[in-house]
Amino acid sequence: MSGAVRLVFVLCLAQSLGMLGFATFPALMPGLMVEWQLSNTEAGIVNGAYFGGYMASVAILVLLTDRFDALWVFLSAAALSGAAQLGFALLADGFWSAVVLHTLMGIGLAGVYMPGLRVLTDRLEGPKQSRYIAFYTATFGIGSGLSFLFAGIAGDLLGWRWAFGLAAAGAWIAGLAVAATTRPLEARQAPAGHLLDVRPVLRSPPTMGYILGYAGHVWELFALRGWLVAYLTWVAAQEGGAPLWLAPTLVATVIGLVGVPASIVGNEIAMRAGRRRTIACVMLLSAVTALALGALAGAPYWLVCLVGLFYGIPLLADSASLTAGAVAAAPAGRRGATLALHSTLGFGAGFLGTTAVGVALDLAGGASETGWMVAFATMALGALFGPLILWRLGRRPAGQEASA
Repeated sequence: MSGAVRLVFVLCLAQSLGMLGFATFPALMPGLMVEWQLSNTEAGIVNGAYFGGYMASVAILVLLTDRFDALWVFLSAAALSGAAQLGFALLADGFWSAVVLHTLMGIGLAGVYMPGLRVLTDRLEGPKQSRYIAFYTATFGIGSGLSFLFAGIAGDLLGWRWAFGLAAAGAWIAGLAVAATTRPLEARQAPAGHLLDVRPVLRSPPTMGYILGYAGHVWELFALRGWLVAYLTWVAAQEGGAPLWLAPTLVATVIGLVGVPASIVGNEIAMRAGRRRTIACVMLLSAVTALALGALAGAPYWLVCLVGLFYGIPLLADSASLTAGAVAAAPAGRRGATLALHSTLGFGAGFLGTTAVGVALDLAGGASETGWMVAFATMALGALFGPLILWRLGRRPAGQEASA
C-alpha cells in the first residue's frame, strides 16, 4: 500500500469511527422526545445544537490550519469529541443539558472533519487530489450511516446512555489511529493578515458560489438526517410498526450508505461534464425527490423506504464536487480560510435547516400527512438555493478551467 493510499485509508477510517456519535440523538430521538417531553421545536433545537457548535467553532479551528499543522487540531478535537459524548451518556437529563452537550459534540466534529481534510490536502497534492477529497468527503456518509445503525442497535440492546458512551470510544480510537500513522509537518510560514481574515475568499465569486451552494446542500442533508428516523417511525406507526428488516434506523443507515458511492461517482462525472452544471442538475433532482418523499407520508411504508433509498443518491451526489470546487477555487494561500468559511456557512445552514423542520412541523400542527409535506418542502429549499447561487456567482475569471 502506497503512502498516499495509506493516509487516505487511515483518515477515512478515523472519520467513520469518530462519527459514531453523529446520529445518536436523531436515531434515538423518538424515545427521548417522550422521556424528556420535548416538543418538535425543542427536539429540532437539540438536533441543531450539534451543528450550531460546529458553526460557532469551525472558523477558528480551520483557520488555525493556515498557521499550524492540522494534525494537532484533529487530535485535540477527537479527544474533546469523545469526552462530550461520554458526558452526554452520564449527564444528559433533559432539554438544556442535551443542548449544551450536543453543542460540545459539534465542536469536536468541527475540529475533526475539515482539519482532517486539511491533513490530507497538505500531504497529497497533484492531479489526484480531487479524487482523494471525494473519497474523504464521501466517508462522511459512511460515518453518518453507520452512526444510525450503531445507535439503533446499542440503544435497543443497552439503552440510550450506553449508545452515547460507546460512541465516545470511537472518537478516541480515531485519534489514536491518526496519531500512530501520520507524521507531523514542519512549521509553516503564516499567511499575511489577521487569523480571521476571510476577505480574500469573500471577494472571490467562484469560491463563494461553491461555498454557498454547499450551505444549501447541508441545509437539506442535515435536516433529513435529523428527522428521517422520526419520519419513518411515524409512517410505520400508521401500519402498526415496521418489520425488523425495515427498522427505521436500519433504513436510515442504508440511505446514508447509498450516498457514499453517489458522492464519488458524482465527482467523477463533474470532473468530465463540468462541475457547476453537474451540481445544479443533481440539486434540482434532489429537491424534487424531497418533495415527493414528503408527499408520500400517507403511503405504504415499503414505498416510502424505496423512495427514501433513491433520495440518498442525489442527496449526496453533489457533496464531494462542492467541496472539491471550493478547494480548487480557493485564493492563493487561503485554503484554510476557504475551508473555514465553507464549513461555517455549511454547518450553520445545517443548524438552521434542522431547526426549521421542527418549527415547520409545529406550525403545521405536528406530525401528520400535511405536517410532513411541509417539513420536506422546508428541506427542499436548500437544494433549490444551490443552483440559483451557482448560476449567479459561478462565472469564473479568465484563465481558470471551466470545470473547476
